[in-house]
This record gives sequence, C-alpha cells and structure tokens, in this order.
Amino acid sequence: MAKSLFSLIAICFSLGAVSQNSTLSGYVLFDNNKPALGATIVIQNNSLKQETSAGINGEFVFKNLPFGNYSLTISSLNAKSVTKQIQLNSTTKSVNIVLEITDYQALNEVLIQTETEKRKTETKGFSVNLIETKEASLRNVQTNELLNSTVGVKLRQNGGLGSNVEYSLNGLSGNSVTIFIDGIPMSMYGSSFNLNSIPPALIERVEVYKGVIPGHLADDALGGAINIVLKKGTKTSLNASVSYGSFNTFQANINGLYRFEKSGFTIKASAFHNYSDNDYKISGPTIVDIGIGGVETPITARRFYDAYRSTGGILNLGYTDVKWADQFFIGVTASDDYKQVQHGAFVTRRPYKGRFLESDALLANLVYLKKDLFVNGLDVNVTGLFGKRNRIVNDTTAIAYSWTGNRAIDYKGDEYEYTWGSQSEQGPTLLNIKRNVSSIRAGVSYKINSNHKILVNHFYSGLDREDSDEMISLLENTFQQTSDLYKNITSLSYELNALKNKLKLNVFGKHYRQKVLNTAPEFNDDETEVIETVYKSDKNYNGFGLAGSYTFKPTFTLLASAEKAIRLPSEIEVFGDAGDNVIANLTVKPEISKNFNLGFRFGKYTFKNHDFTISTNLFTRNIEDLIGLPASSEDSWENDELVQYANFDDKTRSKGIEFQLSYNFKNNFGLNFNLSRLTLEYTNRYGNTVNIPNTPLFTMNGSLRYSFKNIIQNKSRLNLYYSNYFTDEFLYLNPPGDSNTGYDEFVIPSQFIQDLGCSYIFPNKKLVLSFDAKNIFDKAAYDNMSVQKPGRSFYVKLNYSINKF
Repeated sequence: MAKSLFSLIAICFSLGAVSQNSTLSGYVLFDNNKPALGATIVIQNNSLKQETSAGINGEFVFKNLPFGNYSLTISSLNAKSVTKQIQLNSTTKSVNIVLEITDYQALNEVLIQTETEKRKTETKGFSVNLIETKEASLRNVQTNELLNSTVGVKLRQNGGLGSNVEYSLNGLSGNSVTIFIDGIPMSMYGSSFNLNSIPPALIERVEVYKGVIPGHLADDALGGAINIVLKKGTKTSLNASVSYGSFNTFQANINGLYRFEKSGFTIKASAFHNYSDNDYKISGPTIVDIGIGGVETPITARRFYDAYRSTGGILNLGYTDVKWADQFFIGVTASDDYKQVQHGAFVTRRPYKGRFLESDALLANLVYLKKDLFVNGLDVNVTGLFGKRNRIVNDTTAIAYSWTGNRAIDYKGDEYEYTWGSQSEQGPTLLNIKRNVSSIRAGVSYKINSNHKILVNHFYSGLDREDSDEMISLLENTFQQTSDLYKNITSLSYELNALKNKLKLNVFGKHYRQKVLNTAPEFNDDETEVIETVYKSDKNYNGFGLAGSYTFKPTFTLLASAEKAIRLPSEIEVFGDAGDNVIANLTVKPEISKNFNLGFRFGKYTFKNHDFTISTNLFTRNIEDLIGLPASSEDSWENDELVQYANFDDKTRSKGIEFQLSYNFKNNFGLNFNLSRLTLEYTNRYGNTVNIPNTPLFTMNGSLRYSFKNIIQNKSRLNLYYSNYFTDEFLYLNPPGDSNTGYDEFVIPSQFIQDLGCSYIFPNKKLVLSFDAKNIFDKAAYDNMSVQKPGRSFYVKLNYSINKF
C-alpha cells in the first residue's frame, strides 16, 4: 500500500514536471492613464476558464496556464470591454490593456459594480473588516493604532510601549479574541514578538472577524479573531524606517526580499528594534506622596521605572513562483525584550522599582503554499513553527519607593524596606519560565466549480512549560513545576456561490480537543517533604456555524452569520504568569457562546467626484462560563497586585450595533466615522443584572485626510491627517454590595483623544517624512484596571523604499 502511494505521488510530480505551464501577467489602464482598479479579467478556451480582478495599480496575473490559445476579455462598467486573442507558448508572458472610458458626463449618477478582493471578503456573510496598511506604513502609526480605529475594535493597553495589550471586539476581550500572524496565534511567539514589533510596512492586510470565525482559521476564538497577513510579494524590494519621539521612544525596522529570477530562489529578511523610557506623567487617587504620619498628598508624577526594549528579526529562505510551489520558505525567528515593571495589576500607592521581566524566543518556521496542486482548484497551505521561549521574572529588591521617585518614608519619616524582601508582596523571586512551543496549521481546499468549494483545515498547538525559582529552597526546587497544554481543532467547510454571485453561503463545523497536565511540588504538613500534585484534563467539544450574504443590488448587500463557538482556556488563564501578576486556575472551564450577526452594506455609491460607503451590523452573544478578571472589588486580591481568571457563574448576554461611514472626494479628501454601542450583562451574587466590568460599552472613532500635490517640489505629495477616539465612561470594578455605593471610586471617566499628523512624499516616491502628534490636548486616557496611558506626545519618522519590478 505504501509503495503504491509513493508511486502515485511520484507520477503526479513527474506529470507536473513535464507539463508546460505559463504565467500571464499585465496591467489594465483607462485611456486617461489611470489604473482600472477592479476591472474584471477573464481568460478561457475550450477546456479552462479563470477570472480575476485588476489590483490597485491595475495589475493582474494568471498562473499555471497550460500552453495554448486563449481568449482574454477585460470589462469595466465605466469603459468599453476589450477581447484579445492570446497564444501562450513560453513560461511567462506579459500584456497591457487600455480601456476606452465611456462618456458618462450626461449621467447624474454612476454605479461602479466591479468587485475588489477586499469587497469580496467583506461580502461573504461574516462580520469582517479588512484594514489596508499601504498608507499607514508611511506614517508613525503602530499596527495597534490601526486596529483601535476600526469599528467594533477597542485597544486595551496597560500603559505605554511594551505594556500588556488586549483587544476588545464587540465587548469581548482578553483571550476571547485571538491574534494570528499568518494563521498562527501570536501568543506562540512570546511577549518579545508582538504587534508593537511588526510595522505596517511588513503587513499586507489585517482581517478582523467579529463573533463568527470562518472554518479556514480553525481556531477557538469566541469573541473574534484578528489575522495579520504578512506581505508575500515576490518582487525584489527593500524598505527601511526609523522614528523618534516623546519619552525617548526610538523605533527602527528594515525588511527586504531578493528573488533570483531564473531559479526562483528567494531570500526574505526583516529586523526591528524598539525602545522607550515610557516616563510619561500620570495622576489619580493612588498617585500620592505619603509623608510623615501617613499623610497622603496627591501629585502628578512621572513613571520612573517603566522602560521597554525589544529587538528581533526573521530570516526566510526558499522558493517562490516555481512549478511545485507558489511559496516555500523555511526560516528562523529570534527576538528578546526587557520590561521594567512599575506596579502590579492595579496602580498602587507604592510603585515598584527593581522588578523587571526578560524574555527571549528562538523559533523555526515553515511556509508552503500551492494553488492548483496536481489539478485545477486544489489549493494547499501549511504554516508552522516550533522552538523555545524563555521568560525571567526578577524581583529581589526590598527598598520601598514613593511616586516622587525617591525612597519612601514611614510614619516617623525614616526610609524603610519591605519586610517581605521584594517589590511584590509575594516575596523575592528569580523565576525562570521555560517553554517548548509548537504550532502548525494545514489546510486543503478544492474548488469543484465556480459554484462549489470544500475546505478542510486542522490546527495544532502544543506547549510544554517548566517553572523554576532560584529564590526558593533547595527542597522545593527538587521537583520543578511542569505545565503542558495541547490543543487540536479540525474544521470542515462548504462554500456555495449561486444566482450569478448574488448568493454566497458558508457552512462549517469544528471539533475541539484540549489536554491539560500540571505537576506542581507542594510541602507536606510539617514541611519536611515535597509531594507532587498532579492535575489532568482531556476534553472534547463540537461547534458549528454558517455565514451568508445576498446582493440585491451591486450597492446593497445583506449579511448574516451564526455560530455555536467554543473558547478553550489559554495558558495564562490556566497556569498563570508571575510576570503579569496572574494566579493559576487549573479548573477554569471553556467558554461556550451562541453568536449571531445581521449586517447591511450600502455602496460604494459614486456621484461625480464623490463616493461613499455605509455599513452596519447588529449582533448578539449568549455566553456560558465567560472567563474574565474579578467582577467586583470583593473578588479582587487584598494587596491590589494579583488577579486570577475565573468563570462567571451565570450566563452572560451581549447585544449591540455597529455603524461605519466612509467618504472620499477626488481621492484627495477622505472621511471615516464609526461607532459601536453594546450591552454586556450578567447576574451578580445579589441577583442584580449588571454590566461586566472593565469593558467600554460605547465607542466612536473618526478621521479626516486631505492631500496636496506639488507642494514645495513638483510631483511631491503632502498628506494631512486628523483622528479622534471617544470612549464613554465605564467601571473597571463593580461596586461592592447590592447597591451603587462606592460607584465613583471604580469609574473610568469618558475620554476624547485627538491626534494630528502629516506625511510628505518626495518626488521620487522612495522617501517619506512624517510627523505625528498624539493626544494633542493632553487628556487623561485609561484602559484596563484604570491604568493611565501616555498623554501628549510627538514623533517623527523617515521611511525609505526601493522596489525592483
């Protein structure tokens, strides 16, 4: 049997090797020399038919076309169609098409019906937003900031650069939302490699799925998923940028690709470095100077022990656009970071100075992509990584400090040290957390015809963790704590495209399995012997869902989706993490949710030089065993330093609405506005229905852009930007008791943050200089647990690009 299988594979490869295939590429332009964005290109003969759309520059490509004669038809609603006869008898062929624009001047309204790849994704039925990064890559804008301006998305950051970040999608946050890098959970890369480390210049697009997650991602994200799709172009190129700004913040990155045209051998490399003192000013009820007799004087203080540094790089070697692979890469990812810790989970009256974290990661990675493997319509993709991650928590200094940055004094006015011997009340630690991680995602899809497609995807992740602490006794260190977490998720999907592309339907099922194994040393009653305590868990779950859309008109689409979703507990929620002040909870249960979305999309409407798009989405979530942080001050730890993830006992209910408007005039002026309003309620121990704390329930974002041409220099471009972010007030802890007593103590006030920016593109289009002013009115900004974020700040960035076509 095995020999027959190998023989069959060999025959298939042989047939692929001797077959003669061609790649046809080119550009489609209007007769005014502007690219025909979205124009439909169809190539066909008696045995084959393929279709694509022209890209932003009018480009198109068809791969793996057998030698022969073809008919190439190019059509656009606002131009005359063109049909050309093409003969393919070489491995590559290029053709450029010019379309004659039809005179629509006499019409009061023109409807553009061509469909870009972005629109195709956003009209499949899922509640999804696609963020394009081309413009942002030229500015001093973090990838996190791009997400924060997206409808229904709220960035939750505990401070400045390098601080812990969470993302809220329709009110659900934390690990209910999974961040992917090319389909691999970002958590597998470790804290030293995150969205602060990935500049927009490296990103092709960002896909934000809310509530219902498509089967091809094959993950257990319950509230949503954010998939960072890195650039996969095969053109030789180089991009480098450097920026500097407030709080001694320095960021630099460089990325490049070189492809040998004859062999297809390709080298991809990128590197980054980030640093910030994060010494911004903060104030509030806990920012005080405690003097003689314990008298507390409120002050405005600078964070004096919050520096962050991260450095890393990626090197990939492989082949692109060859017969046996569209992309094949093996490579290595290396990164490390250093983070000072200013306080615990909450901002306490006594800050830390001397507690810090160090992390590093060394990972091997694999990418294999091939469309039309063996037969037309059969696509395969495999992405994986494995390697080691380490984290050290260092806290051995007992000296007490005040928010003034000076030594703290006691009631008598004398300097003192903590009796427990460290900044955290948990005692001194030199904790070393070692992790062996592995993750692989494999997917196969087969397009039966233009109407039917089947997809099978599997995702595996494994984590083996060992904790050891040099500050504990030799007897305790005899047995190291080990923590293992394994996850397997398999999905089967079916896609239907019917009624001349008006009806799109996606039906999928998912099977989840998670294994947990924890071995922890504990003393016996008289502390003379260490006993290993073992916890095991092996559970299976099933989920399913569907998404559909119907296009009544090219400018009006109805979208609906539903899913029974499972979210398995994460490593931090189960095993805890001393570095993030999180206590373990081995018995935390998975979340189970029934998610529903109903949305409408209006546009793109075009009238003369104006165009706009409106979209809206209604959603509801019914969640069992929601995993979260303490709901009230009664549930939190007395020292305000530690938190523990746990399940909310009663069902959690969420519902809300999103709205988004996009408007452009002559491609020079742009306006974007979005809002999200929701409820996220549960029944507390007193029988009252209250909102889940630490969750913004009403947010609005807006932005303006205007471009000037030929400023200072001919063929140059100056772009001006304005952005604002509004967050309504919310509680970060519910008041104790069965009334609103103590409400004011736990409220985070409403916030309205405004940014300004500009970028100057030099005539050669290679050099871009940008300037950004963040939080220009220096308003107090807060997110998780009332931790204040940076105030007014300024940044300048220089970006340089070289492209070889």
